[in-house]
Amino acid sequence: MILSCNAPQQPNVIFIAVDDLRTELGIYGHSQMNSPNMDAIARQGSYFTHHYVHVPTCGASRYALLTGLRPTLGVHLTNKAIASELSEKPEGAHPESFIHRLKQEGYHTVGIGKISHSADGLLYGYEEAVSGKRELPHSWDELVFNSGKWQTGWNAFFGYANGENRQSLGKQVRPYEKGDVDDKGYVDGLTTELAIAKLQDLKKQKQPFFLGVGFFKPHLPFNAPKKYWELYDRAAFSISANPGIPQNINEQSLHNSGEFNQYALGDEKAGLSTAVSDAYARKLRHAYYASVSYIDAQIGRIREQLKQLNLDKNTIIVIWGDHGWHLGDQQIWGKHTLFENALKSPLIIYSPYESHQNNKIESIVETVDIYPTLLDLCGIKAKQQLDGESLKPLLNTAVVSDNATAYSYFKKGISLRTSKYRLTKYYRKELPNIELYDHSEEEPERNNIAKDYPEVVKELLPLLEKGNTGLYDEK
Repeated sequence: MILSCNAPQQPNVIFIAVDDLRTELGIYGHSQMNSPNMDAIARQGSYFTHHYVHVPTCGASRYALLTGLRPTLGVHLTNKAIASELSEKPEGAHPESFIHRLKQEGYHTVGIGKISHSADGLLYGYEEAVSGKRELPHSWDELVFNSGKWQTGWNAFFGYANGENRQSLGKQVRPYEKGDVDDKGYVDGLTTELAIAKLQDLKKQKQPFFLGVGFFKPHLPFNAPKKYWELYDRAAFSISANPGIPQNINEQSLHNSGEFNQYALGDEKAGLSTAVSDAYARKLRHAYYASVSYIDAQIGRIREQLKQLNLDKNTIIVIWGDHGWHLGDQQIWGKHTLFENALKSPLIIYSPYESHQNNKIESIVETVDIYPTLLDLCGIKAKQQLDGESLKPLLNTAVVSDNATAYSYFKKGISLRTSKYRLTKYYRKELPNIELYDHSEEEPERNNIAKDYPEVVKELLPLLEKGNTGLYDEK
């Protein structure tokens, strides 16, 4: 039975996942970015300036999101986390995801695109035929996708405007494309069309709904219709303010941008031995920004449809980035590190039943907090112990908690983020294995200061250990 909440009727939920989205939106103080629709939703509700994911890779980050649990096993750090841990389990008393929990309480659940790790929610490899097996077997009443001219979800995920994709062209492709096409020339435009059509159907139903919409861009390749490229003047772009390898670290903490370099026809290769040119860095930033603006326009179309259907008065909207991305920061192009640029991502929540408006929340929060927050906003109790806490109290206050922490895991390391510091401990042989960064500085992750401030390290290590889930214990 659905529990009562502040709403006169059970609120609907639209959950929008955006792949590889940095906090580089207008609302976050980046005036160069053209993101009016995400900015408008944030101004209507709350936006979190210090939201951190638990693992800087797609599938593992989404596993933590869906389950409300921090990683405890090695597989939880991989893109196989959901398939390995959830897809084979029979339906039991404990829901497989927060979506399943909503479904148990009467929500009609619809998934479009990449909510779990798979591009279309089905289990198959990049170059395999589409499977009928769901990644989340118990969460969805409906799982729909239009792969268009690309024919499969994974082809569409890596798709180019001519209908080819990274796989079909043997990776002999560029990591960007300015397509002479309209919004439906790339698959995220088709996803928007599906979402709009589905909202029209859901309007006719009496039961509350959960609609998950997973957009692919700005994930590589940075492909977007030409009109979104034309929103920007590349000459006005600067390169990263923090482009160098940090001092006093072991390069095992970084990587050689392998995912980015898979796009074999890129203008230049990236790596720790040689940085890309400033001109190419500006071109890539231009491509990334165009991709974000393309997705922002799709979100705007969904929001407008909500208004036209008069569903906005009873629908919660959540926008979540599954992790950040290094745009040349620390000499990296990609995610997969325990640095701020890979771990921080946007989190925007609007609820018509909260008194928030243009609520900038600077307290540190984590992805595992989203599960209990959505249940709280919908008046539903969890069925099992979760690692996160509801953020609902923060939606109605400007109070900043200085004691909040976030934990992230990758590369045999645990990273603790406090309001002032990032402390990372690596369980590896290469030294140094402790890194400390002071985030009260303007560009904090240029220099590992652990050796200079042993008293701070000593004070923070017990707090870091509170986030040690045994992930790296010898089994």
